[in-house]
Amino acid sequence: MKKKLEVIGEICPFPLIEAKREMEQMNDGDELIINFDCTQATESIPRWAAESGHKITNFEQTDDATWTITIKKGAL
Repeated sequence: MKKKLEVIGEICPFPLIEAKREMEQMNDGDELIINFDCTQATESIPRWAAESGHKITNFEQTDDATWTITIKKGAL
């Protein structure tokens, strides 16, 4: 299952907080696509994903100050 999380316009740390909340409700193997524009989240979201045992399957800049990242939930 893929789920989208739109957090454009939200300041840090809210994109990361919302991502954590969404991932808690998802099953292993599900993917969360996060669209965001908080520069700090370009580091905090990938770091959190790696530390939590999740896999980043896509990470790209979509505009001057917006990014999309896809995280596949892994078993801890």
